Amino acid sequence: MHQVRQPAVAGAFYPGDRQVLLDDVRDLLDSVAQGPGATHVSPKAIIVPHAGYIYSGTTAALAYARVAAARDTIRRVVLLGPVHRVPVRGLALPGANAFATPMGSIEVDQAAVAAITGLRQVVVSPAAHALEHSLEVQLPFLQSVLDDFKLLPLAVGDATPAEVAEVLEALWGGPETLIVISSDLSHFLPYRAAQSIDQQTVQSILHLSGPLTHEQACGGTPVNGLLLAAKRHHLHPQLLGLCNSGDTAGDKNRVVGYAALAFME
Repeated sequence: MHQVRQPAVAGAFYPGDRQVLLDDVRDLLDSVAQGPGATHVSPKAIIVPHAGYIYSGTTAALAYARVAAARDTIRRVVLLGPVHRVPVRGLALPGANAFATPMGSIEVDQAAVAAITGLRQVVVSPAAHALEHSLEVQLPFLQSVLDDFKLLPLAVGDATPAEVAEVLEALWGGPETLIVISSDLSHFLPYRAAQSIDQQTVQSILHLSGPLTHEQACGGTPVNGLLLAAKRHHLHPQLLGLCNSGDTAGDKNRVVGYAALAFME
């Protein structure tokens, strides 16, 4: 049976209308296209936020503008994000053949699924994916900056950095494979406190120094796995942007932090 994971947060975290979504993502990418390094060599991996586009879209766009440099090269996207609604042990595959957005469907890479199915920390949980926004909000950006690609989506629950890194190693590939880690930073702190903590967190990432706690980054579990793998592969992280919801569309009393980072070979 051909199972398609339908959008759960279209119309909430991002526009549900196809043309409006296309225009919004294009505007976000255009707004950062002239930024430093936007047209340089594409990164091997990126860390991007997953809030509503009005909050974190400009930050995410900084990383995706870099990815666009490899539009014709990247054929597989390995996308990891934390579970927010349904707890799981390990890293959960969706049990679906495709993921849909208002911009169309993205095929799940069944060869990649087969490559990791035998790992003990990899499970199948349609429930973990059904309402999860951390992966879904990345898809319209990917559809905008890449041409012909397949997706390997993993909803990450309780897992060690080594378990996450083992999965990344199995899927590492070459220039045809992009790794995307979806994570916000600190949550619901006053503006100045969040700025200080998020700066420290970013410094840890830039030094490939983990593990991060979930208070530092809600996607700390997949980030920690990437840090291990990045160290093994001698990747060089770069900070592309750092802000919080108090800088974009929220008040400054309780903010959420956002960062975009690129990991270069």
